[in-house]
Amino acid sequence: MKKDIFATGTPESAGVPSDAVEWLLDQLESGFTEPHGIMIMRNDILCAQGWWAPFAPGIRHGEQSHSKTYSATAIGIAYTQGKLSLDERLIDIFPEEAPENPSEYLKKLTIRNVLCMGSGMREEPKASEHWIRDFLSMPVVDEPGTAFMYNTTGSSMLAAIVKKKTGMGMHEFLMENLYQKIGIDGANHKWIRTSDGIEAGGAGLFATLEDNFRLMKLYMNGGVWNGERILAEDFVRAAISKQIDTASEAKVNPPATDNFLGYGYQIWMCQPEGVYRADGAMGQFTIVVPDKNMEIAIMENASGAHWAQKTLDVLWEFLEKIPSEESLKEEPEKAEKLQRRLKSLSLPAPEFRPCGSASGKLYGRRLHFAEPLRLDAYGLLQGCSDAIREIMVTDLLITETEDPMTLRMKLFVENSADQNGSAEQDILVGLDGMRRESHLNTGMLNRLLAAAYWCKEDCLELSLRWIETCGTETLCLRVAEDGVTADLTGTLAFHDDQRNIKGYFT
Repeated sequence: MKKDIFATGTPESAGVPSDAVEWLLDQLESGFTEPHGIMIMRNDILCAQGWWAPFAPGIRHGEQSHSKTYSATAIGIAYTQGKLSLDERLIDIFPEEAPENPSEYLKKLTIRNVLCMGSGMREEPKASEHWIRDFLSMPVVDEPGTAFMYNTTGSSMLAAIVKKKTGMGMHEFLMENLYQKIGIDGANHKWIRTSDGIEAGGAGLFATLEDNFRLMKLYMNGGVWNGERILAEDFVRAAISKQIDTASEAKVNPPATDNFLGYGYQIWMCQPEGVYRADGAMGQFTIVVPDKNMEIAIMENASGAHWAQKTLDVLWEFLEKIPSEESLKEEPEKAEKLQRRLKSLSLPAPEFRPCGSASGKLYGRRLHFAEPLRLDAYGLLQGCSDAIREIMVTDLLITETEDPMTLRMKLFVENSADQNGSAEQDILVGLDGMRRESHLNTGMLNRLLAAAYWCKEDCLELSLRWIETCGTETLCLRVAEDGVTADLTGTLAFHDDQRNIKGYFT
């Protein structure tokens, strides 16, 4: 893979005040979100980038619906290469999965309609083995292209279309026709897949912040990279402009005001005029600002009720601080101070309280839970063939190690036949205010950082950060004479919390 190295410089050399970037970092660290990484480019100068430890540039991160823009790009490349027409009907592409007697509206449903979330459906099917057939069997209530409905299964249909029309899986197709050309390390990507092996193109990608940045830089460049046209000009023009009205989203998700302004090809329009973004749940944003020749990418976990809208509001305020000049007078002291800050970004360290009076009751004694604890770092796409699976913990054993500041937590797992026959999972847990990393046998995502402290004399709180996702799970064990009462909660908006689960010493 040939990887172009972006030109770098001070914020001022790119026309961005260092003070404005400092302000943006202050806002992101003020508590309304948990920032994981950020990149800022203006006038083709990468002028600010940083990752909040333990996140880092090369660590994959859950994309959620940012995956959709990769799927649309694959369609755009196939279109550019003449392998498909955007006006092809889905019933012609999938004749074997289409209903025997398709409705008149289904007969009109095209790739273009799916790209802009204008399928005409008012609901999408549940995950199943025959998901393509189920999608084509959903009632098409509105004429395709006339009504917006956010349809993640429809985005996965784009991956299925790519395979049908090119003979290649979407990941393989993107590796050959996109990643190698624009400097994305596709070997570091992981895709959740549907039961038939198709990439879950609606929300199933795990990639890096720079991958997202490069993807949207291609759109910012009008579909051209180093003089090679990868996406047709007319495809890019349509993709980044309003193709369908999304005012109906005000009823679906009222706080998300940046969702009311229109939708292109798996790309949202934004409040500042001409600005557009790729968007994944909990704040995975890559934003292009054409009139300032600027791009901003961010990864975070914004799981609150504002649904990441607060981040966008902050970014729009940040843009107001960017002057029209292409470069500014250098401010070396401010730029150096900012650079030191960007290199030392970190999420808050785990709490430190290694001792609790109930530790003697807990350590070395196996617990059996009345109801299995469901550890689940992702949980959005259960039923996909190689998605991370819930770890159904029936029993748990916490023991001390030779290192007094490290615990070993052994999980006894239910239904472990699909985990290479392993009935146990070992997790190292730091007690010294630092996380320990373990690699679990959990399918696609397996990197877990764990730390613990005694939040009360009789309560051990364990923080379980699945570093390849947005989310952290917290397991609180309140110790009594006969066992524990457990609460398992998570920071992901989709997490299914469990509380007051009884565990008995055996």
